[in-house]
Amino acid sequence: MDEVGAAEFEDEVLAWPLPVIVDFWAPWCRPCEVIEPHLERLAEEWNGRVRLVRVNVDAETGLASRYAVLSLPTVILFAEGEPKATVYGAQPRARFERAFSPYL
Repeated sequence: MDEVGAAEFEDEVLAWPLPVIVDFWAPWCRPCEVIEPHLERLAEEWNGRVRLVRVNVDAETGLASRYAVLSLPTVILFAEGEPKATVYGAQPRARFERAFSPYL
């Protein structure tokens, strides 16, 4: 999973030709660790239809603020330069599938 910051967010997420799942996380966040395998497996299954990246909110407070990330984990699917679906907290894999599959 690629790490992106504010400097590359425009190119790597907003202007990306495919939908992008952005995992807003922090190194100290245990629930973030729990969902990471779910997101990675979905990205593998949806290969060629979606991209998966993550943003460290401790290092990128401006991005976290811009997208109203108030709790972790927060996972947002971006398509066509806009946030389309958000999942908050450590959810089962099926919850991510239901929220994001309509945009693929």
